[in-house]
Amino acid sequence: MKRETLPGNLCGHVRDYPLSDRAAFSTAETHASSTDDMSRAQRFAGQIGTLSLMEHVAAQEGTGGRPPRTLWRNGDFLLLWSGQAVSTLGNTVSTLALPLLVLALTHSPAQAGFIAAAQAIPYLVLALPAGALIDQWDRKAVMIRCDVARFLALGSVPIAAAIGHLTVTQLYLVALVAGTARVFFNIAQTAALTHVVPAAQLPRANALDQTVSSTAALIGPGVAGAIVALGRTVAAGASLAFLVDSLSYLASALSLVFIRIPFQRPRPAVTGRPLRADIAEGLRFLWAHRRIRALALVSMVAVLVYGSLELALIVLAQKAFHADARLIGLIFSVGGGGALLGSLLAPWIRTRVAVGRIIVGVLTIMAAATALLALAPSPALAMVGWASIALTGPIYSVTVLSYRLGQVSDALQGRVTSVFRLLNMAGQPRVCEKSWKHGRLAQHWERGRFAQHWERGRFARPPCLSG
Repeated sequence: MKRETLPGNLCGHVRDYPLSDRAAFSTAETHASSTDDMSRAQRFAGQIGTLSLMEHVAAQEGTGGRPPRTLWRNGDFLLLWSGQAVSTLGNTVSTLALPLLVLALTHSPAQAGFIAAAQAIPYLVLALPAGALIDQWDRKAVMIRCDVARFLALGSVPIAAAIGHLTVTQLYLVALVAGTARVFFNIAQTAALTHVVPAAQLPRANALDQTVSSTAALIGPGVAGAIVALGRTVAAGASLAFLVDSLSYLASALSLVFIRIPFQRPRPAVTGRPLRADIAEGLRFLWAHRRIRALALVSMVAVLVYGSLELALIVLAQKAFHADARLIGLIFSVGGGGALLGSLLAPWIRTRVAVGRIIVGVLTIMAAATALLALAPSPALAMVGWASIALTGPIYSVTVLSYRLGQVSDALQGRVTSVFRLLNMAGQPRVCEKSWKHGRLAQHWERGRFAQHWERGRFARPPCLSG
């Protein structure tokens, strides 16, 4: 059966109306120059089904109507993705090594938690200004500078440790610098993705990012443990982990240098406009479009409800099942496997099921799985519940992010992304959770149980809901 394509004279009109597939199709009908164009547009709309009409139009415009090349033959995407894969694993290593280094210096589990929380503070303070600036600045240059900043900041730790001048104050500064760079980098990377891959391939590209996160969560603790064990002391081993992470950011920066395409469309320079006006424009845009606004609010509520479920699961397992570290580690390992499976299934589901149905289905499964966790009479059923929640997380994230990227204009991508990220941070008690978790991790090391917990995957976790 011949695959229908959208008439070329309609593509430009449809792209001007990205917020509603139905509105875009109506525009195509309005601007149809002939009855034949009308029928082709109707057949095209019937064929694309659940994917956004704009995604298919953009793909056809960029390839002259031919199917777009696969992601594995897209050199620019492979450079971006591989660089992020390396830096994500490196970040997992240093994140788990940080409390060990703080404990070695201060013997205070509370300090370990405070420094970990310091990395999250920049998101709460800088997310909205960063989004507005990302829409003005060269995104690729911002990402390279952020990677270089993290390379230098994290690389200063093993140097200071080697000469005997590493202090807690320096670790606080490193955490703040790394956290600030992460804010700008993550927003710029999300906004740039639509220029690296065709719109129709956004679900698969986002799913590959989720796969990297899930894989890093699974293998990161083991890699970090092996690196820390190479040092003569805990402080030396943890400093070595920081060196590995700093080099991973250098690798990411180099991968960005070799990407050929720009990360934003040319736009005229705006002088004299206050930053708050740009921020307000992004907020007005999000609030004016009910679908994107609804996704932002649903994401915030979902993160608020499920953000600390990991901690509740640990308490539940200990009290209800009298679980030891081995059993708790097994539950979380099964959850990590579920997250990885969800990352693999996400693009297939996104291209076959409507966005609204995916969101409703994911939230329904998560609610049922949470009830199963609360009422589970055995550890096996608790594993099923946790794995189900972990499975749906990447599916939700890929769906929301791919849909949002396809609906927002390039000039507003940074600002809309920053609002989503800020709402997610506001909905998730991440600062308190990080403080508690890293303090507990340091305590386990102090009591000699850290190696057992690390080997059994207790400190691995599936990725959170995001958009």
